[in-house]
Amino acid sequence: MKLYSDAKKVQAHEQQALSTVSAVVNLANSSDSSAGGSGVASADLQQQLDAAKQETTAANDITHGALWNITSHIPVIGDDVTTVQGMTSVTNELVGDSLPKFVDVLTSLQNSQLSTDDGRFNLQPILDKRTDIAAADKALQKQVRVYRNLPGGHVGIVNDAYEASGRQLTSLADTVDRMSNAFQMLPDFLGSDQPRTYALMAMTTSEARSSGGLVGSVGVVTTDNGSISIGDFHSDADYLAYGTSTPTDDERRIFQEWGPLQMSFDIRDLAVYPDASRNAESMREIWQRTPWGADTNLDGVIMVDPVLLQELIGITGNVTLSDGTVLTGDNTAEFLLNTVYTKYPQEQQDAFFAQVAEQAVGSMFSKMTTGKLVKVSQIMGDMAQNRHFSLYSFDENAEKTIADAGFTASTPDSEEHPQVGVYVTQQNSSKMDWYIHRTSAVTLASKNGDGSSTYHVTYTLTNTLDSNAAASLPDYIIGISQAGQPKTYGIEKMLFYAPAGGSMTEPTASTDSTGTVTDARQETLNGTKIYANVASLAPGQTVTYEFDVTTSAKAVSDLTVDQTPLGWVEKSE
Repeated sequence: MKLYSDAKKVQAHEQQALSTVSAVVNLANSSDSSAGGSGVASADLQQQLDAAKQETTAANDITHGALWNITSHIPVIGDDVTTVQGMTSVTNELVGDSLPKFVDVLTSLQNSQLSTDDGRFNLQPILDKRTDIAAADKALQKQVRVYRNLPGGHVGIVNDAYEASGRQLTSLADTVDRMSNAFQMLPDFLGSDQPRTYALMAMTTSEARSSGGLVGSVGVVTTDNGSISIGDFHSDADYLAYGTSTPTDDERRIFQEWGPLQMSFDIRDLAVYPDASRNAESMREIWQRTPWGADTNLDGVIMVDPVLLQELIGITGNVTLSDGTVLTGDNTAEFLLNTVYTKYPQEQQDAFFAQVAEQAVGSMFSKMTTGKLVKVSQIMGDMAQNRHFSLYSFDENAEKTIADAGFTASTPDSEEHPQVGVYVTQQNSSKMDWYIHRTSAVTLASKNGDGSSTYHVTYTLTNTLDSNAAASLPDYIIGISQAGQPKTYGIEKMLFYAPAGGSMTEPTASTDSTGTVTDARQETLNGTKIYANVASLAPGQTVTYEFDVTTSAKAVSDLTVDQTPLGWVEKSE
């Protein structure tokens, strides 16, 4: 049958073309060439593109011939044909338009001097190319949306090809999007026009607060025309003498007047607000009262946790602590979020974090190459998406650029890219959140007539602490029984946000939950209606929430979950 033989030819052409997409991503990630040594990488990219264009053109010509066009109108099988036609059109446009634009940016970077003689990051190539990479990103994201809206396949070979091609396309789109976002925000962040000073808030997600975790210390970061330096860190104890921040009436009611643990709004609790703008404003309020901050203008706030530091160490090099402990791209988060509390006094814990931050953050932009830039961009994007890293600028224009690029954490605010927000604050004075694992599942329930979609969401918390092991852990980890909370329990104040322009049903505990959910209520937090309750989990217990979420009719992407960061790198499900 001619249609079948054509399909096999199309499959071969598309596989060859998509291997080029993968090769471009791999070359981007591995290209550490600097000026004078980039010819081979650039030639490879262009050669791969030329070959891919021949493959996609051949596949597209086949699928848009008379036989395929006629067959596309036959019920059922027509969906498969339409899907294949759409796939070949997208890949042909990809290889002919957005991919060459991206390769042009990479080639330009490879032929530029990204690192100056004194090791600072030369920002000029970024400034020169950020419009170009934004155009490539816009075109590519449009192609991804077209691809996602194809009907999919009924026949196994078509559906398998559709899924495989989608994964390749998504991988490329993510890489380009991360680089484009970084290109937009890095010049402002790194002081391309003037030196900038940031407060670096070091959070421990082992004691969760909505935006991250308890703030254990705050350092000073200064950027100037591509260089970044880390100044002194002051512990939370150093800050306590300088008072608290000023909450809104809603914040005071939800986080302080409603227990079981009342937030103090001093430096330790500033991440309790789920919007980075409020974290930053509160940080500045206290900063201005301190002797080290009173005469220093604060340009913005950076919020980081040990997971970000671990990912940076993976590309900047291991850190050896004063006692000989070696922290790597694999063990840093666990050390700073759990191990350190079992072996060292608090003042040494703060010193270790400062040492790690100084090396990891301080060297992330030094000795820059194209390959390192791609990796740093990917890490910053991934970490910002999962709230391990957030940046806020008090300069209105700079902040718009930073927020538009996705580096300022906020509660759900995009109708086009819907999210349901789930934010957690530990109510047991402990480091129990290292043991509280959280997972979610989002299932499409229906596509609605007005263009919106409805999803069923499950969100599960599990206390993974072994009761026998708990006996050997210090109270600092398992709880100091403040306000009567039982040791070893995870007690979590839960806040749930519907997507912007959408709605959700009240989250309820499933019948197979072994933990408890109490004090359920509807609240208003700074103008937004939310659901709230308290989950309590003894070792081994779970709580699973179930609820339905309907997006705005303007949504162009699937529903995702924005949540308080975990103590490890989140894996896609």
